[in-house]
Amino acid sequence: MIGLNRRTLLASALASPVVLRHALGDTPIKIGMPVALTGPGGEIGAQMRRGAEFWAKHTNAKGGLLGRPIELVIQDTGGDPAACVRKAQDVVERDGCRLLYGMTYSSEALAVVPKLAEWNAIFMSSVNGDGRLTGSSLVPNFFRANTSGPMGTRAVSLYLRPAAYKGFFAIGMDYAWGHNSIGVFKDEVQRAGKNFIGDVYSPIGTKDFSTYIAKIRQSGADACFIVMQGDDNAAFLSQAKQYRLSDKVQLLTEVVDLNSIAATGEAAVGLIGSSRYSFTFPGEANAEFVEMWKKEYKTVPDTFEGEQWQAGLVLAAGITKAGSIDADKLRPALENIEIDSIKGHVKIRACDHQGEQQGFMVKVVKKEGFDKPIPELISTFAADRVTPGCGKMTYDS
Repeated sequence: MIGLNRRTLLASALASPVVLRHALGDTPIKIGMPVALTGPGGEIGAQMRRGAEFWAKHTNAKGGLLGRPIELVIQDTGGDPAACVRKAQDVVERDGCRLLYGMTYSSEALAVVPKLAEWNAIFMSSVNGDGRLTGSSLVPNFFRANTSGPMGTRAVSLYLRPAAYKGFFAIGMDYAWGHNSIGVFKDEVQRAGKNFIGDVYSPIGTKDFSTYIAKIRQSGADACFIVMQGDDNAAFLSQAKQYRLSDKVQLLTEVVDLNSIAATGEAAVGLIGSSRYSFTFPGEANAEFVEMWKKEYKTVPDTFEGEQWQAGLVLAAGITKAGSIDADKLRPALENIEIDSIKGHVKIRACDHQGEQQGFMVKVVKKEGFDKPIPELISTFAADRVTPGCGKMTYDS
């Protein structure tokens, strides 16, 4: 391919495919993507990579941005925050990337954002859930196009308000996102006048959840809120099915994704939760995206592939408006940018750089025409009901 240099070839060989669609002499817009491609979050990272590559490919096919092609420089972080900082610094200082994607875990993003001003780089989040990123830890060069953890949790709590469940337990992965989302859930449950019985946190990479499941069963709760993803989520749901946990409590989750459903099969049926993105969402834009994705990959897009695509659209709109990728020009252009996306209308707020968007609730069901269970849309909440106040992680009503 014309334009490949030794460094790009090496990065491609050691990390992941680099999307590079430009003619000799063109200056690409480089986007650094330090992302967990190995470790417990590897499948989420793989989804993020596919979503980014798909967006870059389609953007380049239409002439790129500002007449320049998009080039992704992808590095594997293994999900380690310290490694993520090193890899991010690498793509900025070595490869000249002033735009950043990726960072699978919120703990990785929280470690990186203090460096953005020094690097004069803009980071567009596509998956990071921790509310602090658009709250107490917000820095001017960070933007979040995706649904945050508090927003997903809020959708669950709004759905539960008229429900008969009275006592709740929660289990989450023992890092920033898990603690943040369960904290929001606890506040929401207590505000609704219901009983929050307790919570537990499992280390990332936990394989055996038997003691956690026993504690949930013994708690007396009639519903359990789960904040997990990747291999951990699949292991928990599989073992919950084995121990027939759902016979005693209704399982609820902050994020429903196809990867977890595929990994657990029948164990996921009946699961209710918020959805950051699903191929089953209504709307012409999503239908078009799903058909494009199916043509490329012979399957439907999953949660983090859709979220990554949306983040690309937001970033592209900002770059086009700014006419530049320079942080001092791009930052104000992204503030208050609005797009119509695969999840409906999205607006990046100037006050905290959070993307306002609808909240969705789904239930995992078996449906004719599908060989595996799918997330079926059961409720939709307006953006102003699920997005917290500026810089906040909690809700007043």
